[in-house]
Amino acid sequence: MLIIDDEVDFCLLMQFYLTKKNCDVSISHTLSEGLGLAHDNTPDIIILDNNLPDGLGWPAAHQFTKGRPDVHLFLISANKPSIKPEFPNDHFQVVEKPISIKQIDNFLK
Repeated sequence: MLIIDDEVDFCLLMQFYLTKKNCDVSISHTLSEGLGLAHDNTPDIIILDNNLPDGLGWPAAHQFTKGRPDVHLFLISANKPSIKPEFPNDHFQVVEKPISIKQIDNFLK
């Protein structure tokens, strides 16, 4: 699993919880680093924030799924944009912060 979010505390809490659920979790706080990690590690699940220090995550979401039709992508944001990206499959979901434990568990299904 890859979490891309500039909120350090959020990432650490998610990593702690998901590691307890036997997930291998990588963290990035920037879009460019996240793209590199996604390319190098090919995660099954990506949690992608929209507002990142070096750009908007949601418009770049296709870069994470390109050539990887089975990756599950969770687009998260505290301020949900009015336009939701469209993908050719149903392996993505838009989630508004704050995220609940139930939503986190749903990421793993």
